[in-house]
Amino acid sequence: MDSGVRVDLHGRRALVTGGARGLGASICRRLASAGASVLVADVRKDMARELCDDLTGSGRDARFVEMDVRDPRMVADVFRDLDAEGHAVDVLVNNAAVDVSKPIEHLTADEVTRVVTTNLLGPMYLCLESYRRMVARGGGHIVNILSTAANRTWTEAGPYAAGKTGLRAFTHTLFKEAQRDCPGIGVTGVIAGGMETPFIMERFPDADVSMLQSPDIVADTVLYALSVPAGSAVSELVVVPRKEPSWP
Repeated sequence: MDSGVRVDLHGRRALVTGGARGLGASICRRLASAGASVLVADVRKDMARELCDDLTGSGRDARFVEMDVRDPRMVADVFRDLDAEGHAVDVLVNNAAVDVSKPIEHLTADEVTRVVTTNLLGPMYLCLESYRRMVARGGGHIVNILSTAANRTWTEAGPYAAGKTGLRAFTHTLFKEAQRDCPGIGVTGVIAGGMETPFIMERFPDADVSMLQSPDIVADTVLYALSVPAGSAVSELVVVPRKEPSWP
């Protein structure tokens, strides 16, 4: 499905975490189609390289970057390597996320740590590295993928909702600081409802797909955030299936 959103990203470099599959892959494809040089950041090496091969085979510019967002040293090393290569990140999309769907009484400390570190601390580490560089250059755009769980939670979603709620608050703060520090920097949170992606289907194989939306729609929403003229700002966007049960 071709995107209905039109934005020219030629000459801009985009880094997408969790870019190997699902929503991340949809975002990578949309950004590459808009002309961006895409860095597919993930821990799933083979899947990410396959996506990059597919994109480059279609004449797009894509490259794999191994990154575990939970590791601040690895995140910092990636940005230092890009600096050394003269490759600034113009667009950052924090998309990587995990979940453990269990009642709170059965959760382990390791499970809670994995979810919150991936979904909250990881994006914060990426923002710390990219934001100050964007301020120094005078521009850029950060998109944090949020969830309806940042507004209304449900059972078996404790760590996930906590992480996404925290990321929404951090995104709002970053937006306000960008207004103060550098008008050329855009900061957008995208609240996405249920999608027909492995993130949901692997955990809930019997899910009613008629209640879900295509990840391509959410990827188009990311493109829209990047298409807004410099005189305007989009701090938050919400895109949910019409039958979304967890909104508002």
